[in-house]
Amino acid sequence: MADDLCFFTKDSFILKSPKKSPLVLRTVVLLFVMVCGVYICTICLKQISTGSTTEFLNFRVVQKPCPEPNIEPWEIPYVHYPNPKTYSRAECACNPVRYFAIMSMQRSGSGWFETLLNNHTNISSNGEIFSVKVRRSNVSTIFETLDRIYNLDWMSSASKNECTAAVGLKWMLNQGLMQHHKEIVEYFNTRGVSTIFLFRRNLLRRMISILANSYDRDAKPLNGTHKSHVHSPHEAAILASYKPVINATTLIPSLRQVEETTKKGLEYFKSTRHIILYYEDVVKNHTKLAEVQEFLKVPKRELKSCQVKIHKGSLSNHIQNWVDVEKALNGTKYESYLHGDYRK
Repeated sequence: MADDLCFFTKDSFILKSPKKSPLVLRTVVLLFVMVCGVYICTICLKQISTGSTTEFLNFRVVQKPCPEPNIEPWEIPYVHYPNPKTYSRAECACNPVRYFAIMSMQRSGSGWFETLLNNHTNISSNGEIFSVKVRRSNVSTIFETLDRIYNLDWMSSASKNECTAAVGLKWMLNQGLMQHHKEIVEYFNTRGVSTIFLFRRNLLRRMISILANSYDRDAKPLNGTHKSHVHSPHEAAILASYKPVINATTLIPSLRQVEETTKKGLEYFKSTRHIILYYEDVVKNHTKLAEVQEFLKVPKRELKSCQVKIHKGSLSNHIQNWVDVEKALNGTKYESYLHGDYRK
């Protein structure tokens, strides 16, 4: 029995491990090396890619700066380099642009004056944009519209193929200017917008023009078409044939109200860079147009307009109840309106 118990010898408990194959070991090592290599390469590629992208982006952002314009220090806030969203200025990118707004009142010669400005190769005045009420519904819409105009993104017949040097619009005092004057003044002074005031000295002539234009809007004597401005003597004669009746009782209060509105407008916007013009002076003195071009810092040109003046000559020929009007104004500070006349 003892022999049976001792049947299992010491060697019986020795387990010999199987002989490992060199091929398996080599495969394991090779796989390990490959995994490590892929990982290291991935990290390196990410670093190289990031560095290359940064260098590329920096190259795209950096642009050749425009040369410094030869201007006085005070002019710097009024010189701009717009970058339109709708097109590229290309060779005009470094052509400086001045911003302006023509502030006026209806039937004060602003339409004629604007055609003179747009006759200049480098000036774009985009018309009475805020006559559309939705554009002046609040300060935000006003600023959005102005931003488009001054960024050269407002396309109109006034847009120039040449390099624009001055861009602006025509803006009536009753089109949101007086209501939002504080915000607009701040915008003008922040954005470097200059103001061109254009008014009429003879407010009686302006009143005749307003009444005649109102009649034309309803009657449409020019082949059923309403025209605020005409381009031929024949058309002008047809429109001038209408003689309005002026209420002599309310005449002086009406003239006084226009005076007060003009005075208030000048007061509200006096802190902006501005020039004050009167229609009669521009008609009689062509050096006024040279002053405007100097104000806008554009090359001086001879400016012309195709518009024809409608109401010429003595006012007695254009008012149906002339005797009543003459009686109402004689002896008042407005008496000079009865006799004031000028060519064109």
